[in-house]
Amino acid sequence: MKRYEKLVHDIATAIRSGVLAPGEKLPSVRQACLNHKLSPATVFRAYYELENLGLIRAQPKSGYYVSNHAIKQLASKTTPVPEQASTVVSISDMVFSILSSIKDPETVPLGSAFPWPDLFPLARLSRSLAHATRDMGPAAIVESLPPGNHDLRRQIARRYLMQGVEADVDNILITNGAFEALNLCLEAVTQPGDLVAIESPTFHGCLQALERLQLKAVEIPVDPVLGMDLDYLESVLEKCPVRACWSMTSFQNPMGVSMPAERKQVLVELLTRYRIPLIEDDVYGELYFGMQEHRPAKAYDSEGYVMHCSSFSKTLAPGYRIGWALLPKRFERKVERLKVITSLSTSTIAQAAIADFLQHGGYDRHLRRLRTKFELQQHQYLHLIARYFPAETQVTRPHGGYFLWVDLPERVDALVLFQRALEQGVSVAPGPIFSARHQCCNCIRINYSKPVDAEVEQAFKTLGRLMSSIEAAAPGH
Repeated sequence: MKRYEKLVHDIATAIRSGVLAPGEKLPSVRQACLNHKLSPATVFRAYYELENLGLIRAQPKSGYYVSNHAIKQLASKTTPVPEQASTVVSISDMVFSILSSIKDPETVPLGSAFPWPDLFPLARLSRSLAHATRDMGPAAIVESLPPGNHDLRRQIARRYLMQGVEADVDNILITNGAFEALNLCLEAVTQPGDLVAIESPTFHGCLQALERLQLKAVEIPVDPVLGMDLDYLESVLEKCPVRACWSMTSFQNPMGVSMPAERKQVLVELLTRYRIPLIEDDVYGELYFGMQEHRPAKAYDSEGYVMHCSSFSKTLAPGYRIGWALLPKRFERKVERLKVITSLSTSTIAQAAIADFLQHGGYDRHLRRLRTKFELQQHQYLHLIARYFPAETQVTRPHGGYFLWVDLPERVDALVLFQRALEQGVSVAPGPIFSARHQCCNCIRINYSKPVDAEVEQAFKTLGRLMSSIEAAAPGH
């Protein structure tokens, strides 16, 4: 991170957390130079970037001030007493209609789950693909059968070691994206009719997996600051025969929240006590902001009950569909057998290409740039929400990933907003697709990976106008 980018990060974080309030004056350029031991040119560049983000404004002959466009952060809330009821999942029709909407290139994809493709090193990946094709021998096809390409699994194991997670190359299974890994793990530890503890709201793919396997969901509330409600989870485990728990512990989709390290440890210990496997979806774990890495729950797994799943789809190569599962020995054999009978193998050439990139392509350098872009774009999107959305709007402030969870006034029906926005060329992800019970009716998820331009700003203007019209037409207004 360059010196001016570090100053931008520090000031933006202070604004986001409320340390610097709307209307508050920033230190003068001269004072900032003294405080941070920077040159005037560096401070001016940082302040210029903060102006572009809409976070500060320059007032002639007075200095720089925090923008008055502020929005309330979605706060922790008290969780109601558990109903202990399970839900038969039926979500696919709604999800498919929404997924089809983002295929239109003329639609602004704020509702997409995919990162903006221009952010990835496609040229360098193409070179890795060419290297892999040139160097591949006839035996490569067999060598890439489950558990997968050895060089790729070795590179993945090295990344686990960097996070302080023990990982044996032989315990890593390469899959067609993380979604296949998650599905295989879930199928390996459940039977039709079983209860599975899931987050609420949760990634809609989790709901689709439960629906496909004829499993029942027990929804555990997710706090917008602390993550999954562990007291609620424990009360469920005491009364219900839960067979598995599916959780996204870092930069959860859709809310963006990460569980603090000590709560991840408590989660693993709680599930281990009940001998319940944790299927950990960690596809956003390496998209953290700043210098503090987010260790996965797998780091606290001493008894072998955490099945850790991730992929390169959100960080490097969305179209290559390369994911994996780090499996405890107790589940390894069954999951690998399911992989063989489900899809047999993952693309030989794609595995080799990703292995080449990890070894020679500067993956960590790419990740640092990607994290910086996502963090700056998050601030820009928060500014647009504050400027164009209703005053009662609340939003999460994730420290990584590329999603914002937006809590709108109760009179704004998210599904109505989705339909009307789509007619205007804007997609959003409505809250009900993230709930087995189709709750979160006044919430939307926004993807902020697309760089802000005139098209994005117009999309927010459109959404704000539509919200006002929906509010005005709501009963009792």
